[in-house]
Amino acid sequence: MSRDFDIVIVGAGVVGSVMASLALARKLCKPGRIAILADRIAPPPSAAGAADWDLRVFALSRASQRLLELAAIWQRLPPGRVHPYERMCVWEGEGAPQAQDSLTFDCAELGEPNLGFIVEGRALQEHCQHAAVAAGAVLIESTVQALEVRDTEVRLRLTDGRDLAGRLLIAADGAQSATRALLGIETAGHAYDQDALVAHVRTSKPHRDTAWQRFLRSGPLAFLPLPDGRSSIVWSVARSEAEHLRALDPEAFARALHQASGDVLGGVELTTPVAGFPLKLQYALDYVRPRAVLLGDAAHAVHPLAGQGMNLGLLDCAALVEVLGTAAEPQLLGDHRLLRRYERWRKSENLLAATAFDGLERLFANGNPALARLRVAGLGAVGRLPLLKRGLARRALGLAGDLPAFLKDGRVWPHK
Repeated sequence: MSRDFDIVIVGAGVVGSVMASLALARKLCKPGRIAILADRIAPPPSAAGAADWDLRVFALSRASQRLLELAAIWQRLPPGRVHPYERMCVWEGEGAPQAQDSLTFDCAELGEPNLGFIVEGRALQEHCQHAAVAAGAVLIESTVQALEVRDTEVRLRLTDGRDLAGRLLIAADGAQSATRALLGIETAGHAYDQDALVAHVRTSKPHRDTAWQRFLRSGPLAFLPLPDGRSSIVWSVARSEAEHLRALDPEAFARALHQASGDVLGGVELTTPVAGFPLKLQYALDYVRPRAVLLGDAAHAVHPLAGQGMNLGLLDCAALVEVLGTAAEPQLLGDHRLLRRYERWRKSENLLAATAFDGLERLFANGNPALARLRVAGLGAVGRLPLLKRGLARRALGLAGDLPAFLKDGRVWPHK
């Protein structure tokens, strides 16, 4: 069986599903003309409604919130799976939280209702996928076995034997993207020899709707506030240390975590198992091929220290939608000149972010005592420079930088 589409998206995660919803909302093509290939179709969102928070959580920026609103996804998210945070406190391991040598951002200082939202990963993925289907995307449970790029289309052979064709192929299948490999796009970067440990914990002191992050030589430790008073931790440590920590019983792990936190939230109690995933910096050398383009982690994977990985992927979607919106008709969606405009735009922005995060990780991991003193002084200095501090905060909120016009407007699509 063979079927033709205007756009075929490989990957039904958050980025791939949001891209489909945005493309349909922007009327880049008609309902039924976008296919999403999924290796797993998410269950109906209500099926997991009573479960505990997933260990995967995302810190979403104001720009990401606006984007999800335009895609008719934000409105679907259960209120109990979204939690705004109002402050962020960052300090060097040798310093102290909320002291002159730390850096604190407060939404009240910026005239914003909050600094962003902590969103449960499972709820986000399920609602993104189901919103795309509700908007008119065709969800196909299969993966790509082979592909052939022709002058006017990309032809795909699926692992279940079916054939698909699309005017544009979008690879949104993650950092280990098989589609990227089939397109012959190479990557560069390096592994950090670190794992990020994640879990949910209860602390003896309230989190006060604040995201806390301590930079240690072994890697950053973050406490992200959850709506029930708990915090979600992301603790980056050397792989050998991660293996040791995961082998500890819950009480011993909690003691180690409490020590690493510098008692910022008091005593710690684990309320979930501890999971871990390896960290790396990876970026695609090219974002496009004829009639094909990369989005999200398929194009770039960054260190989670700034919590910006998902936000960068969603901005990829916004930029691609804006660029494709200039196509006069669906036949031109795969025009290489349009795709190259997207590549020039997002490749430079993403590489700048990845380089900055990588530099921060290296800087704070350096054990030189003189550098430690400079780091402490530097954080304090930023806190005393209002314009610089405000600029950093607005950038993190997604309110500054090279943004698509419709995100600056906040609600209105450009005319098509």
